[in-house]
Parts: sequence; structure tokens; C-alpha cells
Amino acid sequence: MFTDEAIIHVRAGDGGNGCVAFRREKYVPFGGPAGGDGGRGGNVILYVDPGLNTLHRFARQRHFRAARGQHGRGKDQHGAAGADMRVPVPPGTLVRDESGRVLADLTEPGQEVVVARGGRGGRGNARFTTATNQAPRIAENGEPGEERTLYLELKLLADVGLVGKPNAGKSTLLAAVTAARPKIAAYPFTTLQPHLGVVVLDDHTEFVLADLPGLIEGASEGKGLGHEFLRHVERTRLLIHLLDGTGPDPLADLDDINEELTAFGHGLGERLQLIAFNKMDLDQARTRWPQVQASLRERGLRAFAISGVTREGVRELLWAAARLLAELPADSGPAREIPVFRLEDDERVFTVEREGNGWRVRGRRVERLAAMTPFQLDEALHRFHRALEAMGVMDSLREAGVRPGDTVFIGEAELVWEE
Repeated sequence: MFTDEAIIHVRAGDGGNGCVAFRREKYVPFGGPAGGDGGRGGNVILYVDPGLNTLHRFARQRHFRAARGQHGRGKDQHGAAGADMRVPVPPGTLVRDESGRVLADLTEPGQEVVVARGGRGGRGNARFTTATNQAPRIAENGEPGEERTLYLELKLLADVGLVGKPNAGKSTLLAAVTAARPKIAAYPFTTLQPHLGVVVLDDHTEFVLADLPGLIEGASEGKGLGHEFLRHVERTRLLIHLLDGTGPDPLADLDDINEELTAFGHGLGERLQLIAFNKMDLDQARTRWPQVQASLRERGLRAFAISGVTREGVRELLWAAARLLAELPADSGPAREIPVFRLEDDERVFTVEREGNGWRVRGRRVERLAAMTPFQLDEALHRFHRALEAMGVMDSLREAGVRPGDTVFIGEAELVWEE
């Protein structure tokens, strides 16, 4: 089954907690703090696997979670880092976040992108030693790993795409010139999913050819197979436009398809095309060919008369495509987007708003601080209070109208306000 869209949920590993411990050995009085740091949580990484060609695996598995870091221990033993979760995707996978922003366009083997970063490990009490506090009883919890929903979209990576009305003979042509075996029948929409094949002309000349589902009027607006087809055309460098020689009006079909390509945008209307007048093995097409050829010549278009069944004229068409590909720059067609990394919001920014009978403080930095604070430790609680004062959170709550006894929510923490 060919699957070209998927929604997955990824969760990076949490960092391990720091440890509160003291050195206790014979003949070593006042050994001092010896709590180790927690380990870093594992990342979730998407990488290109050239052996894959669909997103079908994500129909069975949608949740991916990396391992958390191990907790720190006494004797200054730091926790081990959590293992990364590496998820393979096929070449041509576009990765978007929930807002629709592109995080990465994975097109080449070896490319990878971190889509969820593991939380850093919490510091143990050995890290909080100062000249005035030589026996700190404070540590940090591990930072929570990032969590997000991702939208994956596969756009086939082919050099040449076959376009045309349904039943124009695209699948027949692909089967005739490659080892691909698409479904072929005498009714429209036989091809409901794209097929790829490799055309080998000689020892030094080959290219990837894609048989793409047929277009109908209104495809650019999503009718018929609509965008399911058009997004795959974006990747191709050259189009072979097949005309059905036995159709009512091949030239009108040509105009209709080109209008849909132009309406869809993304530069498809300007993509270089070769015109192939198909089904020359039938008398009706042979009779019509001279008139169609003259009309195309008046438009300045080069056309080839072919038959996908008998392979008449097919080799000349493919060599013409190969020569054009050799002349086109490698980055012809749609721009191959490099991975785009989202800039984090300013960590100093926070908001205070009413929530039920309490108050909700939102902000990346303040929520991370709350998540990493072990509130059962008095020193940690005092440190958290000082940090909120320094960040201006306390003043903002007072200005908002907080009263003694009100509940203040920060991330998962629920605190009671006291002056």
C-alpha cells in the first residue's frame, strides 16, 4: 500500500533527576556533598532511509518515545544519557509541526533532523556547593523532554513525471520502459497511487520516471485525486505530457491539464514539458496525428508520436528527455528546502492569566523551572521563590490581583499564594 501522508506523536526522554547525597567514609570526616547529576534524555530523530518508499509504517505505529536519562547517584555518579529514538522515513519526506511550519525537508540519504530534544539532566547537590553553603541539600529534577505532533508528507523524488488525463496510457508507458508493474486497464483512474521506475538507456544514461494519477478539471481545487497527485509533480524536473490520441479533443486535454498545473502554483505551470501523442497503434490516432502535430508546431511545442503498447517512438522520446535532463541544473524545479529549525520563543517572556479560582503562569522558562524543582526540599523551594522574584513573576501576580490562599498554577505545579 502506498501511503504519502501520516500524523505522528513524538516525545523525547526526560532528563534524570539530580541526587542529594553526602560522602560517608571512614577516616573522611565532613566528606561533603557527593550527589551526581542526572543523565540527558534521548532525542527523537527522523532520518532518511533510501530503502523506504512510503509512509505505510506510520499507519501501524504513530507514537515514538525516546528513553529518559538515568538518575544521579551518590559518590558523584552521574546518570547515563537516555538512548535516542531514531525513526526512518523515505526520501522526499516533508516534516511540519502543528502550526504548519516546515521543520525539515528530508531528501537525501544521510539527512536527519532532531524533531524533539531530550531534557537535560538535573544537577546533584555537589553542583550547588558554595563558600557559604558547603553542605547544600538541594538538587534538580530532570527537564521534561519535548513533545509534539508532526505531520509527514511524502513527495516522490523523480526526474521525470508522466502527466495527462485519466486513461491516457501513462501506466502502459511506464511498464514498457521500466521494471515497474502498475495496474493497467481500459477504464479511468486505474492508477490511484504513484509508481516509480528507472529508465536505463545505456551504461551511462538513466533517470527515474514516475507514473502519476490522472488529472481532471478542478484538480487544483482538490477535485478527483487533486492535491494527492499534484504534490508529487512538485519534485519532478521535467514533465512528459501524454495525450490520448483516441480522445475527443487531445489539444483541449493539453490545455485543461496545463491550466490545473498553473492553478496549483509552485512553479508547475512553467515546468519544462515534452508532448507525447500516444496510442499510435490505433487507426484513429494515426489519422488525427498530422493535424495535432501541425497545431502543436504552431504553438512552438515539440511533440512525439508514440505507442506505449508497440513502443513505437518511445526510445526517441526517452532520449529527448535524457538530453533535457542533462541540460537542466540539478536544482531545477521546486526548491529543495534545507532543514528549517524553529527558533524558540524568548525564554524571559511569561504571561499571567485567570484560570478558574486561581492563576495560571505560562512561559517556557518559568514552566521548566517549576518542572525541575523538587518542592519537597526546602532549599529547592526557597531557590524557586527567589527565581520567581528575579524574573518578575511575583510582581506580575500581585499586579494581577492575587490574594492569599489563591492557587497559582505553573506547568504541573499547584502552589498556594502566601505573602
